[in-house]
Amino acid sequence: MDRAELLGSLDANLNLIRESTGTEIFQRDDCLLLRGGNTELAEGILSELADILKSGERLDSQKVSYVISMKEQGQSYRENNVSKDIICFTSKGRPLKPKTVGQKKYVESIRKRDIVFGIGPAGTGKTYIAVAMAVNAYKNKEVQKIILARPAVEAGERLGFLPGDLQEKVDPYLRPLYDALYDVLGRDNALRLKEKEVIEVVPLAYMRGRTLDNSFIILDEAQNTTREQMKMFLTRMGFGSKVVVTGDITQIDLPRGRKSGLIEAEKILKNVEGIDFCYLKDVDVVRHELVKRIINAYDRFYKSHPEELEE
Repeated sequence: MDRAELLGSLDANLNLIRESTGTEIFQRDDCLLLRGGNTELAEGILSELADILKSGERLDSQKVSYVISMKEQGQSYRENNVSKDIICFTSKGRPLKPKTVGQKKYVESIRKRDIVFGIGPAGTGKTYIAVAMAVNAYKNKEVQKIILARPAVEAGERLGFLPGDLQEKVDPYLRPLYDALYDVLGRDNALRLKEKEVIEVVPLAYMRGRTLDNSFIILDEAQNTTREQMKMFLTRMGFGSKVVVTGDITQIDLPRGRKSGLIEAEKILKNVEGIDFCYLKDVDVVRHELVKRIINAYDRFYKSHPEELEE
């Protein structure tokens, strides 16, 4: 085991452990000395990180932070076999795996259920995992088409004032879906499949009147659907199809007075057999550590100032 990788660049991993446990950690020859704070927790974290390295996995700040979070809750990254499940391989041969327990449960739900709602804050991999699962289903000949949809909610701009034809106007809203596709499939392969209409990336409005058989259908940013749009979308599902709906109920951009279709669907469909609701949390954030802190700061603020949500 490489001790430098355990400690992190410039002792970055040690600093994360020190910050979370209040324990001072000193290097002495081949040993690490622990003093003060929660030494038992610090020792457990170090042991878990060492075992992860021995298994052949790499450590980065996100994984170290997640291991610390799990140990603080009395859970084990290893015992949950978090990253043992490979979803698919990217165009560059890189294996895509769940990075958190929440993501692992999300993947398992998509495999088992025909309709899955993935609800959680930004950075938890809701859309990226759904796209990876769709690509895997297509490669395994489980579906014949991949359809990615998003509501084109106007966030401060009106489509009519944007330059270009209709496709050029809506493409900016669909960019996150293209980005995920390009990363998983490679740009050239994704564009080739799009030209063959194996992959469709469309605004939600384009779904009306269609019945979609043998398809993997993803609705992204579903918090910005109206109740009518959500019902319309869910009833497009045909035989042999799978549907994944992703959204963040804290980022609703609908005009004042319009109810979110995602929130209503959560209430109505919660106990319908064959439908799963997966809730990803701030601990499942796999972007920069600051993203998690930003989410927590906003959550704390709105819990203590609920009147701000009404403005």
